Amino acid sequence: MSSPFTMSSPLIVRDVAKSFTMHLRDGVVLPVVQDVNFSLAAGGCAVLSGPSGIGKSSILKMIYGNYGVDQGEILIRHGQEEIDLASAEPRLVLEVRRKTLGYVSQFLRTVPRVCALDVVAEPLTARGIAVHDAHEAARELLSRLNLPKDLWQLPPATFSGGEQQRVNIARGFITDHSVLLLDEPTASLDATNRAVVIELILKKKAKGVAMLGIFHDQEVREAVADTLIDVSAFSPRKEAA
Repeated sequence: MSSPFTMSSPLIVRDVAKSFTMHLRDGVVLPVVQDVNFSLAAGGCAVLSGPSGIGKSSILKMIYGNYGVDQGEILIRHGQEEIDLASAEPRLVLEVRRKTLGYVSQFLRTVPRVCALDVVAEPLTARGIAVHDAHEAARELLSRLNLPKDLWQLPPATFSGGEQQRVNIARGFITDHSVLLLDEPTASLDATNRAVVIELILKKKAKGVAMLGIFHDQEVREAVADTLIDVSAFSPRKEAA
């Protein structure tokens, strides 16, 4: 069987469907998306579009492995391998996350009492990068994102929402993952830091990273999007309209 990948398509989503079973409502099945098909281009940023509740975040979470997939394939180029994330063992999914697939969510989840500098540096130290070098990269990103230096040694749980989001962004952008998922990375930011995030995304694109994001901020979306993917086209609800 020939490989579905090309040098320009490091991730392919093919015939994916997802539903939720409402166990507290007598097992009612709620379909979310079906027949999801698209691919990402290296050096490009594709944006999931459509109204709230249509399934955009669910698609990101299926790709990252936080949600199971009812059917279909999520194929990613992981080094010299082709991995189907929809059926991969959890240990392999974690390996893909460590080396190939990054994720910036809307919410920062960290170990209590770990300082912001270590939170941002951790993805590098987990890959064997020396602590000194990881901290240096973390300092550079936190500076670019205008997080005051007197916060770097404090746990992010004590920060404001916008400050936590900047830590989250720094942590997500510090690695050289070849595929990066972005779930509303600018939602809690002011105009100055939104502009910084746009610059970070454009820099990733220039390095050949393939990105898939959700951006409700139209200005940010227009600045970074190469392709719009209308998730409404994958909604089972359109058939009932």
